[in-house]
Amino acid sequence: MAQNRNTAEDLRQKTDDQLSEALVDLKREQFNLRFQAATNQLERPARIKEIRREIARIKTLQTERHQAAGAAAQA
Repeated sequence: MAQNRNTAEDLRQKTDDQLSEALVDLKREQFNLRFQAATNQLERPARIKEIRREIARIKTLQTERHQAAGAAAQA
């Protein structure tokens, strides 16, 4: 079964705009999954956890890039 996961290496190769787009898409999917869970229509409950972790990976990478840009601007 193929997984639709973004590994850290895959995410590091994306631009800031691509990361922002991916984050918006994941948040939209998370929102939809929450509604499915509330109405007992959720097929894969584990997907909620996967989405949450992918969002965290993207936010972590964005924070790293933001801090690196700030440090480079000060130097």
